[in-house]
This record gives sequence, structure tokens and C-alpha cells, in this order.
Amino acid sequence: MIKKAHLILGFCLWASILLAQKQTVKNQPYGDYKLYHFGITVGMNFQDMLLTNSGLTTNEGETWYATIPNYSPGFTVGLIADLYLNPFMNLRFTPTLSFGDKSFEFVESETDARFKTIVRSNYLTAPLDLKIRSMRLNNYRPYIIAGAYTALDLGLRKGDPLLLKPVNYGITIGLGCDFYLPIIKIAPEIRFCFGLNNTMEKNRIDLTDFSLVKYSDAVTKGLPRMIVFTFNFE
Repeated sequence: MIKKAHLILGFCLWASILLAQKQTVKNQPYGDYKLYHFGITVGMNFQDMLLTNSGLTTNEGETWYATIPNYSPGFTVGLIADLYLNPFMNLRFTPTLSFGDKSFEFVESETDARFKTIVRSNYLTAPLDLKIRSMRLNNYRPYIIAGAYTALDLGLRKGDPLLLKPVNYGITIGLGCDFYLPIIKIAPEIRFCFGLNNTMEKNRIDLTDFSLVKYSDAVTKGLPRMIVFTFNFE
């Protein structure tokens, strides 16, 4: 009997919590049903690359291998254009500018000599995403996003040890949660961007210092990747 009483008490407590949640006043109860709306997004990014080393040996007998050992935060800002599809899906276009850099370190296999260089990348990114939302619970609503993007690198500098191609494309996936305030909706969001094309430029006619060619030759392939943390204001 005592166990049954505990179960009944627990059920009543659970039901009362649900009832209390249902009675919470919803902010912007019809905000999600607008055909379209706009907003802004601000946050930070961490740039990376998936590298494939060539293992090429120079005329001097050196073999260099490249890594990106650490990441520096960059700044991201953009616009949001959102199109309502149905109660659980929206189509989103979010052109953004992401300022940042990638820190490369080259290690020589025999002598352990090291060389470091920084590649700055300012990406103008145009992602088109499908936003899939859960049911709204009071004043918050989790969601996931997935889509594809094209990016133009505005920060290229010729003459550096490494040079990236100006255009890349890939897929994005992420998640976030909408928080409904009385006059605005705020959503913290994390997005993962995976590049699909090799952006490592191999035709280095721009190099005037030929001693740097060995670093460019050491990497045959580089797929850009980026993690973006943002706050969306809609």
C-alpha cells in the first residue's frame, strides 16, 4: 500500500507540473506562423581543415607534414531570411561574414624542424537550410538544421606559404533552441560546416620566394571545416 501511495503521489506531482507548464502564458503565440520574417545572427567561429599530406621529399632530402594544432576564435555576423513551410519546417537563407584564421604548423620528419604560418580567411557564406522544429513547450522550442552552402573567401593573400582557392562549398548541420520573449525571439545555435571540395591551391605562380614552395607541395588536399556558435535574433 505504501508503494502504491508513493506511485499515486508521484503521478499527481508529475501531473501538477505538466498542468503548471500548460498554464504558462506564451509569448508571441502566433509568431511562428508568419509566412516570412527576418533577423540577424552574431557569434564566433572556429576554422579548421581536413588535411592530406603528400609525403613529398624535396631536393634537400626534407619531408614536411602539416597540421593545424590549435584554433583561434573568429567573429561571425549575418542576416536571416526565414520562410514558413509548415508548423514544423522552415526554409532559411542566412548570408554571413565569418572573419578568422587557420594556424598551420609544418614538421620535418627527420630533424623535427618546425615552421608556422597563418592563413587568414574571411568567408562570405550563403547557406540554405531546412529548419526542423519540435513542438513548442511554453516559451522554448528546440530545433535542428541541415542544408548546403557556398562560400567566397575574401581574405586571400598571394605570396604566403599556403594559398587557398577563393570558392568552396559543402554541407551544414546544427541544432539550437528558440526562446520566445515578449517582443523578440532569441536562439542560441551551433552549426557544423563540412567543405566538400579541395581548396588547396597548387598552381603557385604567385610565389616569389621559392624556398616556400616546399610547404605548398607538402599538402595535396585541404577540405575546409568550421564550427559556428551564434545567437539569432528574430
